[in-house]
This record gives sequence, structure tokens and C-alpha cells, in this order.
Amino acid sequence: MPTSSPAGPLPPADGLLSAARRNLRELAHELSHVSHPSTPLLAGAPKLWQRLLPYVVVLALAATFIPVTITVLADDYGVSGALAGALGVAQAAPLLMLAHRPLQAWWIIFPADVAGALVLLGRPAAQHGVWPWTPPVIVAYLFLLLAVGLRETRRTVIGVWLVTGAAGALLHLISPDRSDGSALLLTILGAVVLVIGGAVRERGVAQRRLAEQETISEAERSHRTLLEERTRIARELHDVVAHHMSVITVQADSAPYRISGLPKAAEEEFTAIAAAARESLGEMRRLLSVLRSDGTEGDRAPQPGLDRLQQLVEATVRAGLPAQLALSTELRSWPGGVPPAVDLSAYRIVQEALANVVRHAPGARTQILVAPDKGHLLVLVVNGPAATRASPLETSGTGHGLVGMRERVRLTGGTLDTGPLPDGGFRVAARMPLPPPTAPVAPPTSPA
Repeated sequence: MPTSSPAGPLPPADGLLSAARRNLRELAHELSHVSHPSTPLLAGAPKLWQRLLPYVVVLALAATFIPVTITVLADDYGVSGALAGALGVAQAAPLLMLAHRPLQAWWIIFPADVAGALVLLGRPAAQHGVWPWTPPVIVAYLFLLLAVGLRETRRTVIGVWLVTGAAGALLHLISPDRSDGSALLLTILGAVVLVIGGAVRERGVAQRRLAEQETISEAERSHRTLLEERTRIARELHDVVAHHMSVITVQADSAPYRISGLPKAAEEEFTAIAAAARESLGEMRRLLSVLRSDGTEGDRAPQPGLDRLQQLVEATVRAGLPAQLALSTELRSWPGGVPPAVDLSAYRIVQEALANVVRHAPGARTQILVAPDKGHLLVLVVNGPAATRASPLETSGTGHGLVGMRERVRLTGGTLDTGPLPDGGFRVAARMPLPPPTAPVAPPTSPA
């Protein structure tokens, strides 16, 4: 009968073997394929000296370890000059690759270190010689492992460490009498170095991902702010347009009763106009019904305009902000009147600009100018620096204010200019087109 453990049946032997083979294949794949592009370490650093630092380090390592390795092999271990030079170059020259290809450097240095240990095995044992890894090999290999830990994945790092430890253990078994513990020392120190390099690499990866998420979140917030402001503007314009469409409908419906003697064709034309206006009004309300999800009465209230700017400024002054309004009287008698969209946008721009002054520069003296200028309505709000050194009510805003101003001005076909002033204040200047003035029509003269 098949045996079973208290925790459940044991897995079949073929399953363990297949899992081991699969893990070995994955490990071999990780060791033979780099997990990063051939970009140098610190390639994205902001300063030039930081980008050049890895090259300086690898040049210093190679220039140091090539002659030291050759000298130690020739003087301490009695290796011939040509063989010592070949081994020294093979074991230390690939350190030049640590800045961009540390795993490929490991594939060269590790076999060279093993070959060097086998060569030393055939030489007489030195009195103070360290085997299987010589002192230069141990130190240079630790730099190599640090570079691997900084660039490669966790699986690759574990594979490099396992192969290194296995090679050291195998060499120890080949000649235990000559082994003095350097294999174990390199395995322990290598584990520490790999853990440090892997921790630094994973921390850098986490920081990059966090920065990417913050960038994505900022873009999403900006897009959401833009959509919210467009929704708000659409709601207000819906009220304005709906009012005028309703007036057109009422006038077209009542025209046959207010004007006597209309021909039949004119009455039919007024009826068609009223029906078209009524249908357009219904379509617009259905299209924008989703924008009235809250259904508050404030949405259906009459929208403010230039005639309420004085009240807005007086309320701001009562709140403690010294503000002065210069509203041109020409706007009251402007031919054709100020368009509703421009009228509402001008009020909202002044309102938002004053709110920004209250939030970010409390007590700052503010000047508001609203006047016609070369066929445009000029809205200028300029404030000075904060009156006191007290902290502002808000140090960072949501961005809704400037986005809303920009959207409103763009909707009317105007331009917006905002920015700080040299004295520490802020300036908001909007220009929105006004209808061209039309010459008054002269009354007809009666015949003599």
C-alpha cells in the first residue's frame, strides 16, 4: 500500500525530478540571458560626472588588479611569466565590462578563476599561499558580484552564488589538504555582497516604479481636473443657451398672435421655427442631462455676469482683501450687448482670481480692470505680494482655477496670460472677443 505522511500523500519521485529539471533549466536561462539592456550603470544620472563615474571605477579596478594578479601568481605561486600574464588578464581585464555587462564579465572571470585554481593545483604548495582562490581573485570577484547584484534579477544572483559555492566546494573536495578555507570565505562574503547589491537594485527599481506611478497619477489628475472644469462650464452654458432657446420658442409661438395680418406662409414659418427650437432645446437637455447628476437648485439659478462684479468685489473686501474694481461704463451700452458666454466667463475669471489671492496671498492689494479693448473684453486682475509673512491658506492648489480660466477663455475664442510678477505678486489677463459695434440705422424720412 502507498505510504502517506500526516500532512498528506508524498509527491511522486518523477514529479520532484521534473520540477528539479525545470528549475535547473530556468536557472541556466537566467545565467545565460541578461535581464537589462546594455546601458551603463548610472546612465540616467542628471550630472555628467555621475554618468562617467562607473567608467572611472572599472578602469581603476582593471588597472589595479591586472598587474597585482600577475605579480602574485608569478612571485608567490611560482607561475611562469607568460602563463601568469594570461591568467591575470583573463581574471582581471573583464572588470572593464562591469559598467554595462557584468553577467558576461562573470562568464569570463569565473572560468578563468577556476582555471587558475587548477593551474595552481599542479604547482608546489606555497608556504603562505591561499588556495583555491588567491587574494586578488577574492577581492576582484567581490567587485564582480556587487556589479551583478546591482544589475541582475534575484534568480540570476542566486544562480551566480550557487555556482560559485559549488565550484569552491568541488575544488575543496579535489584537494582538501591544500584548501585553507578561501572557498568558504568567498561564498560567505559573496552572499553578503550579493544581498547588498540586490537590495540596492530592488530599491532603485521600486523608486523608478513609484516615480512612474506618480507621473501617471499627475497626468490623470490633470486630465480629471480638465474634465471637471469642462463639465462645470458646460453646465453653466447650458443654462445660458437654454434661456435663449426658450425665448426663441416663446417668440415664435406668440408671433401670429402679436402680429396681425400675417400671411399663411409666415405663420407656418413661425410654427416651424418654434418646433425646431423646441426640438433643439429638448436634444440639448437630453445630451447634457448627465452633467446634472446632483440635481441641485443652484444649477438652475440664473448665471452671474458683469452686473454682479461689484457685489463680488465688495464681498471680497469684507473678507479682508483690499480690492479695487474698475468697470468700464461702455460695456453697459455696448452695441449688441456682451455675449452671454463672455459675460459669464468674465465674472468667473474674476471670481477665481480673487479666490486664488485669498488662498495664496492673503491681504494682498488687488486691482481689477474690466473694459473693452480693440474689439475685445479685457479682464485684468493684478495682485501684489502678501501683506504679512503669515503662511498662506494653501501652499499648493488642485489646478482647477487656472484650468477653468483657460477653458473658458478658449471657449470664447480669446486668450489668457497668467504668471508671477517681479515683486512677488501675480497677474491674470484675459481677452475675449466682443461683437463688432454696428452703426445705428437712421429712421426713414417721410415724404414731403
